Amino acid sequence: MNQQDVCILLGLNRANQEIRKAARELKSTSEVIDRWGQSLKPVDAKWVKATLAWQEFSNQGVIGFYDHEYPDRLRQIDDPPWLLFYQGRAELINATGIAIVGSRKASHSGLHATDWFAGECAENGLVVVSGLAMGIDAQAHKSAIESGRTIAVLGTGIDQIYPARNRQLHRLISHQGVLISEFPPGIQARMDHFPRRNRIISGISHGVVVMEAALRSGSISTALAAINQGRHVGAVPGPLFASEHEGCHWLIRQGAELLYHPQQVAEWVGVDFKQGPAKTQPQPITESLANDKLLANVGLEVTSVDKLIERSGLSAAKVTEQLLLLELQGAVAAVPGGYIRVGRR
Repeated sequence: MNQQDVCILLGLNRANQEIRKAARELKSTSEVIDRWGQSLKPVDAKWVKATLAWQEFSNQGVIGFYDHEYPDRLRQIDDPPWLLFYQGRAELINATGIAIVGSRKASHSGLHATDWFAGECAENGLVVVSGLAMGIDAQAHKSAIESGRTIAVLGTGIDQIYPARNRQLHRLISHQGVLISEFPPGIQARMDHFPRRNRIISGISHGVVVMEAALRSGSISTALAAINQGRHVGAVPGPLFASEHEGCHWLIRQGAELLYHPQQVAEWVGVDFKQGPAKTQPQPITESLANDKLLANVGLEVTSVDKLIERSGLSAAKVTEQLLLLELQGAVAAVPGGYIRVGRR
């Protein structure tokens, strides 16, 4: 991409809504220059320089709105980004994507369900799209990266690592998946960037899966953007009184699909998932493990050891011993406040 194209596309970011809307119907930056060349606001030279420099290295580059590599699905949304910076496997940008989003403070069961959904999607050829935040987003990327099929949409400049805790994951995705951003190198994280990022997460995807979300959250913002863009939207239900699932339950009441199995997501795009053993399926619990008496009293919500002693009628020593065995079998997990049941269906 040459300097003139970069200047025009960066300039369109600062143009009024009327010009941006009309520019979407044009075919090239030359047509933009012919119509509004004198009215576009000048752009800061440092962002032009940073954009041109970014595309000089292998494994990274810049895609303009009028380039044939620009994803068609993203081109169709109301406010598409004029430039897409990327690092990693650019071919994934135009593959069939499913967004998986959710709470930054995810529960153990939410992370476990995300691992299942994201892993199954990636293993069956779909690209998992998310926002590289902590919690559900990070888990979705981790589970999909094993198959090399994930897109992380950043709310910062393409070269920035945010949050810092995801440094290793950021690096891994830049090689095995792909990082994308509408912001040039050097742009720091800002609160208003992340709602803008959400429209790209949904826009580049065929559908959005909300794993866990509070009623007011970025995940709900992404889901609402998906609805406005005509995408599929589904939500995974959770415990009735869990605040981290209030957003999911609200979406379901608004008409989002209630999701309980990854195959439902596959049906959105006409794909049949291969049926294989779930990779974290717990082994059958043997009779020595309390004949399931203790396991039956561990639910999807955190259950304290005291409550398990009370419900099972077993001694404290016996409960502690059997909880350890169940944990080794992968049937329960220790979490703050007690234990929770895990294992895929």
